Amino acid sequence: MRIAVYLPLLLPALAALAARPLADRLDPRLATWLLTVSAVALAAASSAALALLALAGLARIPLVDTVGNWSARVMQRDDPTALWVALIAGALLTAAAAAAARMFWRRARTLLAAAAEAACLPGTGELVVTDDPAAEAFAVPGRPGRIVVSTGMLHALDHAERDILLAHERAHLAGRHYLFTAATQLAAAANPLLRPLATAVAYTVERWADEHAAAACGDRRRVARTVGKAALAASRTGGRTRFPAAALGILGRRPASLRAAGPVPRRVAALLTTPPGRRTLPLAATAAAVLLAAALSSIEAAHDLEALFDLARLR
Repeated sequence: MRIAVYLPLLLPALAALAARPLADRLDPRLATWLLTVSAVALAAASSAALALLALAGLARIPLVDTVGNWSARVMQRDDPTALWVALIAGALLTAAAAAAARMFWRRARTLLAAAAEAACLPGTGELVVTDDPAAEAFAVPGRPGRIVVSTGMLHALDHAERDILLAHERAHLAGRHYLFTAATQLAAAANPLLRPLATAVAYTVERWADEHAAAACGDRRRVARTVGKAALAASRTGGRTRFPAAALGILGRRPASLRAAGPVPRRVAALLTTPPGRRTLPLAATAAAVLLAAALSSIEAAHDLEALFDLARLR
């Protein structure tokens, strides 16, 4: 446990640095899967590392040795983990567990509320048009999911752009993009170093839907123009004020204010260039190497701690 146990705590910082380049350079569907799996795996590995460090420190307390039938003296002598490190690890693990549980409850509640809201929307079809001058458009997950578009948004777009808007929102529902964002938000709650991955996934799911709309209409420039017009319409009319917590829309997640337009300019720029390549092998191999290193480090640290416990039981 001298080095291996600390590696899963460092890898999330490296992954955070790579999150935006991966989001910009990879095919958005591949980037979404890669970033989501990496975030969840690294959150689990870092939590396991904190648990091992905390357990090693707990085992050094004399009052605990009677429960495990081991020698606290041997643990204190042979365990390379300083007691203060173990105490900090225990505190961080407790905070991570509490934050993850709170985030899980919040996301589960918002998804259930979204499903209930989708079921209660007027009509029985996929599309729901609201009489509202504010330009709004979003997809609400549920069984079935619904697409909500305001009259203000419809008036801002022409017929072809409305089809692009609907193709974008249908991609959110068909791809279950809300599950990717929920998973990365849960991972980021457990390990705040992974927040850039959650931010990157919020961007890549929008890029995924953009590329789906571009494939449907066959004109990337028209999709870019539609995204830009929708953003301008929402800014001018005060849209996105009633954006449900679990919904996804053509303008992305709701920002803190209308001035914070989010990654719309990056999406428009991406649509005005050639489609992203599917260079899966080098990047997938790198991500797999990082995840493998985290897994092997956790296993090695657990094996070292088990060997230390065996030694303490023999003395």
